[in-house]
Amino acid sequence: MNKVLLAENAGFCFGVQRAVEEALKIKKQYNKKIYTLGPLIHNNDVVKYLEKNDIYAINLDEINQLEKDDVIVIRSHGVSKEVLNTLEEKGLTVVNATCPYVTNIHKKVNKYSDLGYNIVILGDDKHPEVIGINGWCNNSAIITTDGNFEEKLPNKICVVSQTTEKEETWKNTLSNLSSNSKELLAFNTICSATEVRQKSANELSKTVDTMIVVGGKNSSNTTKLYQIAKSNCQNTIHIENAKEITKEFIEENKEKVVGVTAGASTPDWIIKEVIDIMEGKINMEDQLKLMEEMDRRFRIGDEIKGEVLSIGREEVVISLVGYKSDGVIPFKELTTEENLASYLDSIKIGDEITAKVIKLKNEDGNVVLSRLEYEKKKTLQELQELFDNKETFSVKIKESKEKGLVANYKGIRVFIPASQVDIRFANDRSNLVGKELEVRLIDFSIEGNLRIIASRRVILEEEKKVIEDAAWENISVGDVVKAEIKRFTNFGAFADVNGVDGLIHLSQISWNHVKSAESALKKGQIVDVKVIEADRENNRLSLSMKALTPEPWSNIEEKYPEGSAVLGKVVRISDFGAFVELEPGVDGLVHISKIVHQRINNPGEVLKIGDEVKAIILSVDSENKKIALSIKDAE
Repeated sequence: MNKVLLAENAGFCFGVQRAVEEALKIKKQYNKKIYTLGPLIHNNDVVKYLEKNDIYAINLDEINQLEKDDVIVIRSHGVSKEVLNTLEEKGLTVVNATCPYVTNIHKKVNKYSDLGYNIVILGDDKHPEVIGINGWCNNSAIITTDGNFEEKLPNKICVVSQTTEKEETWKNTLSNLSSNSKELLAFNTICSATEVRQKSANELSKTVDTMIVVGGKNSSNTTKLYQIAKSNCQNTIHIENAKEITKEFIEENKEKVVGVTAGASTPDWIIKEVIDIMEGKINMEDQLKLMEEMDRRFRIGDEIKGEVLSIGREEVVISLVGYKSDGVIPFKELTTEENLASYLDSIKIGDEITAKVIKLKNEDGNVVLSRLEYEKKKTLQELQELFDNKETFSVKIKESKEKGLVANYKGIRVFIPASQVDIRFANDRSNLVGKELEVRLIDFSIEGNLRIIASRRVILEEEKKVIEDAAWENISVGDVVKAEIKRFTNFGAFADVNGVDGLIHLSQISWNHVKSAESALKKGQIVDVKVIEADRENNRLSLSMKALTPEPWSNIEEKYPEGSAVLGKVVRISDFGAFVELEPGVDGLVHISKIVHQRINNPGEVLKIGDEVKAIILSVDSENKKIALSIKDAE
């Protein structure tokens, strides 16, 4: 018989137990189906137990299926401020079972973010708890998994931790921040129960021959317990429940000392079952034999194989070995809408199909299956690889919304934010609906709420950079090049030079005074320009049109000798006189006293813009670019 030792602190933590008890209490209070935002707990056995009690997990993008006043429970991980607002705006009855420790982190992050601190979170950026915390500082936090930072850190920092983090990683984080930040506020928000549980696992794993860590495979705190135990005891396994313990494992560990610890989401009855099996109180062979003699039973989410019996007008019927009823796959659950016709053509009676159970019994008593849900798992794995490898792939745009585009990839919803559709923001994106776009994933998370965010902009920017790099190689100050006018601003016009954006400033369009770029140029116009500044590092290219024409003030004294009569056009009028254009870029001033012989209060009394006048040149100042004229002396 094995000697089995249970870690002093193992199993349900306060926050998780509180969330489960709250959900069960709410179910009893409302006596109707209750929903939780994401799995309430990272333990499949407990999730199934909750489903038996009519408590089901849904994702955020599924809440539109709910009706007003439906009850939804926020799990212990907590959610962002934005998610809470979304649920309340929907009119749902929200029961917030966020762990008090996590709520405390939300408050700190919200407070110090508003006070101008840059938030740093130690934790897994894909974990729902960290996603929720980040949502209380406008999703602007710097997130580190190990306490190391590659980027330059801001001067003013407030740092918190995921509740299930390791103490040594927290110390490493503080050490790195202290040496790189001028003002640091640090809150050790590692849950005390987590710290105690990890300490117990650490001590026990040093004294036993074998360690069993019990808990959900997707549970962060259980994974950390496994890592701690494994570092001390090489023969360490991670299981979700007693069913994963094999007969061979029991035989191999006979007469050995076996340690058991469990994650925060593992209830006592699962821990007890593991200990009973390892101590020989449950006969595994008898249990397996009994299971084989029973009718086969399916659970929601099971993956099963079956042969095609018939193909109807709305569903495919398949046989289920070991089950009394057949399975049916409705066409809408067979494959994506655009692939349905070709998929139906590709299958025939007798073919084997793998699908997932989505309903245990329909009106005809058959199990309802989904090939789409089965493919979804594979597609999510494929998307994970695309995200990890930063690969480009194609999606079909299904819908244009205010905040961006909704796309489809093999039946999976992919969102492209408005800011990521193109290099320049466009208000109207409806022309892209129905089209295929090349994108790259910039955010991907399947824990908690499914989050798949793609960008077309990053690809376009990379392509633009390749073109720009090649163009910059052939651009030098002094070059005369062709440029296409692209867009206007209040300070000039932007023009394209072989793929590089260059600015023609208002002052560089003409020697004349130019009020606006639009008045002198047209969009799409090709013009000759001279490169007057080329700064590749800051991506700044300055262009000039007027530099290609002679400077009108050169040799001005020779062109306009004093005492000569000259014709010009009135272009501006002020209180003290009128400016007369002698040639483009050269204006002379007729002082109010030099306009007419009689006294006037304003030049506008006798002159208007556009008038052609004859004047005498009184003086020429080439250095200050001033010419004094007299109209009355020309009479």
